[in-house]
Amino acid sequence: QVQLDESGGGLVQAGGSLRLSCVVSGSSSGTYNMGWFRQAPGKEREIVAAISWHGGNTYYADFVKGRFTISRDNAKNSVYLFMNNLDPEDTAVYYCAARGGLVLAINDFEYWGQGTQVTVSS
Repeated sequence: QVQLDESGGGLVQAGGSLRLSCVVSGSSSGTYNMGWFRQAPGKEREIVAAISWHGGNTYYADFVKGRFTISRDNAKNSVYLFMNNLDPEDTAVYYCAARGGLVLAINDFEYWGQGTQVTVSS
């Protein structure tokens, strides 16, 4: 059973930064593609970024390109989302997700964390 635990959310002013962390337990995180998703009130969940199992390939949604960076440390079974220049539109619950596979994927994630709230004030 794979478990994902997010942390690092909080309240930040517009233009500020946050780092989200996700620890994977129950299996080797090195064999999973990892992704960050978000869901704002009244909106559908959307992908923010994804990273391949080896970390060499990444994907970013257009609305975060140049502001967010996804990375992973397989030795620590962790994946991170560095968020810079945050905007009130980034306010949402952010979820960490994992799926098997050797090729970078941005859908059909199998495992999900509970989410961490990010609130950006104007």
